[in-house]
Amino acid sequence: MDDALSPHQSGHAKEEVSWILYDVGNSAFVLVMITAVMPIFFKDVAAGLPNVVSTAYWGFANAGASVILAFLSPVLGAMADYPDKKRTLFLWFLGVGLFFTIALTGIHQGMWLLCLLFFVLARVGWAGANLFYDAFLVDVTTRERMDLLSSRGYAWGYIGSVVPFLFILWRITAAGDIAHGGVPLAPTRMGFMVVAVWWFLFSLPLVKTVQQKHTLPPSARPIRESFHRLWQTFQRIRTHQSVFMFLGAYFFYIDGVGTIISMSTAYGRDLGFSVTLLIVVILFIQVIAFPFALLYGKLAQRFSSKTMLKSGIVVYCLITLMAFMLPEIQDPELKVGMFWVIAFLVASSMGGIQALSRSLFARLIPREQSGEFFGFFNVFGKFAAIAGPLLMGGIAKISGHTRWGVLSLLVLFLAGLFFLNKVKEPDSP
Repeated sequence: MDDALSPHQSGHAKEEVSWILYDVGNSAFVLVMITAVMPIFFKDVAAGLPNVVSTAYWGFANAGASVILAFLSPVLGAMADYPDKKRTLFLWFLGVGLFFTIALTGIHQGMWLLCLLFFVLARVGWAGANLFYDAFLVDVTTRERMDLLSSRGYAWGYIGSVVPFLFILWRITAAGDIAHGGVPLAPTRMGFMVVAVWWFLFSLPLVKTVQQKHTLPPSARPIRESFHRLWQTFQRIRTHQSVFMFLGAYFFYIDGVGTIISMSTAYGRDLGFSVTLLIVVILFIQVIAFPFALLYGKLAQRFSSKTMLKSGIVVYCLITLMAFMLPEIQDPELKVGMFWVIAFLVASSMGGIQALSRSLFARLIPREQSGEFFGFFNVFGKFAAIAGPLLMGGIAKISGHTRWGVLSLLVLFLAGLFFLNKVKEPDSP
């Protein structure tokens, strides 16, 4: 890697590098299991159901995973603020995610229900580990570097995840004609194992290096005290007005972003795009997202995180409108061209929105309660992830076409802009 990961040339501490490397590892799960290969595997192999039904079920599964973690996040986050608890909880959820990712290698044709169950549990493990990983941001760097470090994490995650993805893609294409026959069973399932190994290896530096520096005093009854602290925090909402106003904004706009990420491949299949095209487009997005995520971090230092977040949300409003119009385009070449434009716009803002949301929130909260507040961050993100796929999947099933579910996402982005305008950003360092 270049000097973006060099402690001596760019000023990164060893802990910062280890933190970034975990993004490289867990991003393979996002690319392969949530965005690219797993949705196609479910629809073309495991499901054996009509397109609209399988798309709806895929949306419901993503929503279900979010429901589970949304209910767990507040108390888990509050418990993580006691000494050494953040690392312990991180390791537990990491283990769950890895185990059920490997379990998906046992799925055969028609096993759609078991496939969804294993996927939901794998996604719960992945998302739970990310809760504590995000909370470690306050422990590995200074307030001045949070925007830059968070953006670099997402950027290297995008480009790093391309490596296992290309290997999996090579194995799949070598086994058959995915353009006409769908994904082959054995190489695709082996790809899930590759994801688990990649994720595990890049988690090791964080496990060995990163320590929880900001904690609350030890408690003899951490679970009871965690519930008590949560209640106190809710009672003091007015003292954290910008935090909770931001969470309101985050709920809406990240709902739209997450839904587009998790449902885009299924939507593309419904529109008749080939598996080959979808995989190439997703690879394109990962590569283009790398420099744009870094760019968002740099521009945030000049124009503020809030300004760059608003810019990214406006881009996603345009993406939503273009995606809604796609089915109306009759010319195949024009339709594919529009799809590529949408892909570029997604790549330009996807990482920036996610990275700056994480770093802005980290600068808004008290450091010693980072686990608790990132628990709230996770709750709002997960309930958002419930609403979007349910909304898109439900409307798709009712209307008979997923494009109407896509259009509903516009409301979420506009609501996010409204609440984000009310957030008072911390003074620049």
